[in-house]
Formats: sequence, C-alpha cells, structure tokens
Amino acid sequence: MTIRVAVLGGGLAGITAALRCADAGLDVTLLESKGHLGGLTHSFRRGELDVDNGQHVFLRCCTSYVELLRRLGVLDKVFLQPRLAIQVRSPRLREPVWLRRNGLPAPLHLADSVLKYKPLPVADRLKFASAAFALKGVDRDSAAADAQSFGDWLRRHGQSDAAIGKLWDLVGIATLNAPATGASLALAATVFQVGLLTDAAAADIGWSKVPLRELHGEPAKARLTEAGAQVLLGTKATALTRVEGGWRITAGETEFVADRVVLAVPPEVAERLLPPGSVRLPEGWARRLGSSPIVNAHLVLDRKVLDQPFFAAVDSPLQWVFDRTTQSGVDGGQCLAVSLSAADDLIDVPVREIRERILPELRRVLPAAATAHVRDFFVTRERHATFRPTPGTAALRPQTRTAADGIVLAGAWTATGWPATMEGAVRSGDAAARALLTPGPALDEPTSPEGKDIR
Repeated sequence: MTIRVAVLGGGLAGITAALRCADAGLDVTLLESKGHLGGLTHSFRRGELDVDNGQHVFLRCCTSYVELLRRLGVLDKVFLQPRLAIQVRSPRLREPVWLRRNGLPAPLHLADSVLKYKPLPVADRLKFASAAFALKGVDRDSAAADAQSFGDWLRRHGQSDAAIGKLWDLVGIATLNAPATGASLALAATVFQVGLLTDAAAADIGWSKVPLRELHGEPAKARLTEAGAQVLLGTKATALTRVEGGWRITAGETEFVADRVVLAVPPEVAERLLPPGSVRLPEGWARRLGSSPIVNAHLVLDRKVLDQPFFAAVDSPLQWVFDRTTQSGVDGGQCLAVSLSAADDLIDVPVREIRERILPELRRVLPAAATAHVRDFFVTRERHATFRPTPGTAALRPQTRTAADGIVLAGAWTATGWPATMEGAVRSGDAAARALLTPGPALDEPTSPEGKDIR
C-alpha cells in the first residue's frame, strides 16, 4: 500500500521534502497557506515591475540548493560567477576596491586582495591571515563554539573593531543575518570554513536571472504535479491529530489522513502543531529561538548608475546593492535593490524615513546616482526572515526526527548546522525525506530537558 505523506509548508524545505518523497513513489500532498510556493523566496507584481521580496544569492558551495535547481529544471535561469569578485565601495575612497580570489588554494586565494584592501589600515590587513587560519580550526559542531560570540572570538584573535566591521561583517551579516557581535561562533565558523577557508571556488556568488517565482514557486508546482503530488495552495493547516492509521490534518474545512507528516512551517507554527513531548526542548523554544528581520529598499532610476551586478558598502549604513533591472523588467533606466540584513533598527521605520536615510548614502558611495531622478522608491520587509543566530542557538534548534511517530521537521531553523540560508532550508528538506524513507530512532540526538547536548 502506498504511503501517504502530508507536507505542511511550501517553502524551499517543503518543496525539497515533497519532491524527494514523490520521486520515491510516495503519495504526497503539499499544503501551503499562501497562494504560491517558495516561502520566503518569492516575487510579486508592482505595476509593471516584477519584485523579489528580497535579494537572494547562493554560493558555489551550496550544493544541495544547486541540486534542487537542477531537479526543478531551472539551472539555466541562474548565473554563477566563474571566479569570486566583490566590488567594495566606501564614501572615504575615490575608487572602489575589489575582493577577488586568485589561483592559489584556500585560504591563500584571498591573500593579495586582503593585503590591498584600502578600507583597513595595513596593520589590520596583516592580522587577517592569523585569524583566518585559527577560524579554520574551530570545531563548529561543538557546544563550546556555539556558546561563544563570533565578535568576542575575533577580538581575542587580534581583530580590531574596524576589521570586524569592514571585512568580517561584510560577509557575515549577509549570510548570518547578524553582526559578529550577535552571532554564534559555531555558525560563523560554518560560513567561513565552508565558504572561504577550505575550497577556493566555494564562495563564487550566484543569483537568479529571473523573478524568484519563475525560479522556485512555479517550477516547483509543475515538477511536483508531474511527479504525482497534489499541491493545495491557500490551505493553512490548523490542527494535527493522532488517529488510527496515521495523522489527521485539519485545514479549515479540509481534512484528510496521512501516514507520515513533514512539518516545514515556521518554528512557532511547528511548536503549536506538534503533539506534546515531540521534541526534547523547553516549552517556548520557538519564541526563544527568535527571529531577525531583513529590509530591502527598491529604487527605480531614470538612468543607469551602476555598471556591476552588485557591490558591497563599508563606512556606510548601506550593506549590499544589487542591479535588479533585468529581473524587474525595467525598460529604460535602472532598478537597484539595497539589501539590509539584521535590520532591527529599520523594520518599523516608515518608507519616507528609510528613503531619507538611503538616498543620500547611496549617492555618497555611488556618485553616478547623484544626478539620477528617482522614479519610484519602495520597501519590502521580512520581519521574521531568519532565526536569530545568537550564541547558544544550537540548543534551541530541533532535530529532524521527533518523538511523534511519523512526524519529522524541516526548515532552515532545524538542526542543519547551517545558518538560515536557502542551502540550509534545502538540506533540511533532504534530511526530512531521508528520515521518512529510512527507518531509524524517533529522535536523532539525545538532549537534556534544557535542550543542551549531553554527549
């Protein structure tokens, strides 16, 4: 008899789990509360513009995410740099500088770029290598590393506040959605070890050439349907009840029974739907895990002002600025997206005030924008874009398997070992599918009542 699987949640984690299970011949039904698939990676129409809810990039080391793109049949819709190159702009510099990888093995592949990195004094540039080599040796799976602040660790290894802000946070804030001072050393070590310190090509940057709905949501629905899965959009699961023969899923007036369930929903929803005692975490773990916001400011200008696909900014409240002209469908002029991670100070600020902050800063770091006319300016906000990757976070991230027979968890917030990225989400979906398809213990890892590792 075919095993019936319900996947609750249609983000990248849910899409991945549903596809893996459908490909294995299981009877899959995916429920998504919104009217589209893709979760936090989606796009919408604003007049004549196609707008992504935020700028999403991936790295060459994001192998699980790339494999999902291959399964969706959309690899031709992304661009991946042949070699890492990041333009860095500062209002204190007349010309931008570049962080590029050379032909040497990691971590020496960035040595010449760092030595020429003008935003930092020479003394700080020379101290970068010793910290990088030390970071390569951090045990990112250890509870001790997770309990430490990345910022504190960097200072103990000779990194000044300027070096942290202008070099380490350049990468860290965008990938962790937190500055070094508020990030777990273990998660930061994962980002830098996998992305920059092991394989020279790992950090080459990729991005979508089309709106995200054409990269994720629409192809996912098509591939799932082709694989025999049923996709129910606009269907929000409100209850999960144990019954003879499996689990009853209630979604408004819709009810059905599944043998196995993948909860690929936000953590607070998962905690609410899970039967008591399903995870060995303290009550209220989802709230304690917390969330961190991302804000994107979108500008449509009457002329082209940026001749690169993106740049990073230092000595400025700007972080990363992307050319979104092609993806947005702008005909004439240029569309830019200013991506602001760890945006606690902006998430509730009115658009007018954000404009007053962003435009002068953009003109300072990008002089060509000084005389450009702004045709449109608007803001997208993701209040709960990622979990908050603070020290001690690992103890609040549940494992894939639960104590509830037949229920597994998926989501970038689960215990993937990665920060909340597209790669982490896909890895969690893969893990959920493996857990359903492979017999194993109810819980993968023993934890204490406080949720701390006791191995």
